[in-house]
Amino acid sequence: MKFGATPIDEAAGAILAHSWRAKGINFSKGRRLSGDDVARLKAAGADSVVAARLEADDIHEDEAAATVARALAGKGIEATAPFTGRCNHFASEAGLAVIDHERIDALNELDESVTVATLAPYARVSPRQMVATVKIIPYAAPRAAVHRALDVAKSANQPLISVAPFKPMRAGLVQTTLPGTRDKVLDKALSTTSKRLTSLGGSVAGERRCAHDATAIAAALRELKGEGCDLLLIAGASAIVDRHDVVPAGIEQAGGKVTHFGMPVDPGNLLLTGELDGKPVLGLPGCAKSPKYNGFDMVLERLAAGLPVGRAEIVRMGAGGLLAEIPTRPQPRDDSDDEGQGEGEGLQHAPKVAVVLLAAGRSTRMGGPNKMLAEANGQPLVVYAVKAALASQAVEIVVVLGHMADQVRAAIEKAVPANARLRFVTNPDFAEGLSTSVRTGIAALGAGIDAAVVQLGDMPGVTSGLLDRLMAAFSPVEGRAICVPTVNGKRGNPVLWARRFFAEIAKIAGDTGARHLIGEHADLVCEVEMTGEAAITDIDTPEALAAWRAKT
Repeated sequence: MKFGATPIDEAAGAILAHSWRAKGINFSKGRRLSGDDVARLKAAGADSVVAARLEADDIHEDEAAATVARALAGKGIEATAPFTGRCNHFASEAGLAVIDHERIDALNELDESVTVATLAPYARVSPRQMVATVKIIPYAAPRAAVHRALDVAKSANQPLISVAPFKPMRAGLVQTTLPGTRDKVLDKALSTTSKRLTSLGGSVAGERRCAHDATAIAAALRELKGEGCDLLLIAGASAIVDRHDVVPAGIEQAGGKVTHFGMPVDPGNLLLTGELDGKPVLGLPGCAKSPKYNGFDMVLERLAAGLPVGRAEIVRMGAGGLLAEIPTRPQPRDDSDDEGQGEGEGLQHAPKVAVVLLAAGRSTRMGGPNKMLAEANGQPLVVYAVKAALASQAVEIVVVLGHMADQVRAAIEKAVPANARLRFVTNPDFAEGLSTSVRTGIAALGAGIDAAVVQLGDMPGVTSGLLDRLMAAFSPVEGRAICVPTVNGKRGNPVLWARRFFAEIAKIAGDTGARHLIGEHADLVCEVEMTGEAAITDIDTPEALAAWRAKT
């Protein structure tokens, strides 16, 4: 890749390295300069620009990021569309992040242009939480570096990054008592343990309280095993201090065996592991009665995720096992607990982006027919837009109906599965202009939506890939709160709006939508360059429809 000052006459096709904002020009860094862009820069007096020019052995940052991200991702991982050389991995379900630490290091050693950052191995993740990010540092990566990264990804029979999902566990809890043991303490321990299991998708299916002796423990274990519990927990009234103490003796008397005692984790040192007829048995350390994260949680999470927890795994928990010194460690409890930080706070999650699809207009420029129902290569025009939204990473899709609402809805429902994630709302004021449909759609969105893409039903060339690219660009923290697609510098549709603008959108009027807000918030606008002309091609006239039919 050639980088540096580039004569303006050689800048067409180059990638602008630094933003240019002067004399009516507002070009952001990373923009691929078109011939028209170069002409405008020359007219503004520019004789050179700092730019990157890709060569034959370079791969553009977005293509390189997407290629590497796909190769690294395993089960339970969803990858975003690439943007500015970044492609993020998010968890599709709750579980543990399974990271191949050694191969991640090997990949990051290959070339400075290709980087991968992940959560710590076995970190607990919730749905849509970020697990990893692939970032191409410059505007392009050497083809050889990308190929070496793919070789690392293929060098073992398991992916580098995946999520082991939590599976429901039916746990049986044995609590032993000594003279003076209070029921209040046992009740609290039961509540804490239940919350731990519930947070992992499991439950405490049975509890036994018995004397602190081996025979009583053995009888309780056999009863709980007979009730179908697939995990057995023993909370002793006195801490386990030796492999031959009361709790391990009770496990052996029940017919089980002790596999390991102790762990290099603090708090949690005195945890004991064993098995009874193939079911895991844990002798709990005293800290397990507290809601604060401890070594018991580390073992319980792996069991819930179906991962092995033998001696080899436990002795490797020492690095990072000093939990007492990590005040931000998440708590295994629900949000109603009043101690410490909630489990989900501070985690970076994928934004929840919705699509508001406008299909309410009267099609006045079409000369009569409703363009939403116009046939285009075998299906109504509006169906192209609906299918693109359904194939995208949007979490919610709201279709705004108005003119010929029943017919438009019927055409859509005929073309998509019955369980498609669509909601229909009707705009009674559709005749008053586009703004009323935008307001209706935004008002119908769920409370947890972070942003919305306003998609027009008359733009059949807009694909799920285009929608996903807008979503990938969205990052309010980095100042990208309005994401606008561009084609050779010309702005188009659809436009993504952060939730912060919903209140302003609720006040718009007329037939121009919310375009004026883009100018009012220029510092929060991110232009997302698109290939092809889909983002600037809508079907307003019979001639436009005929031209689109001829192309497809």
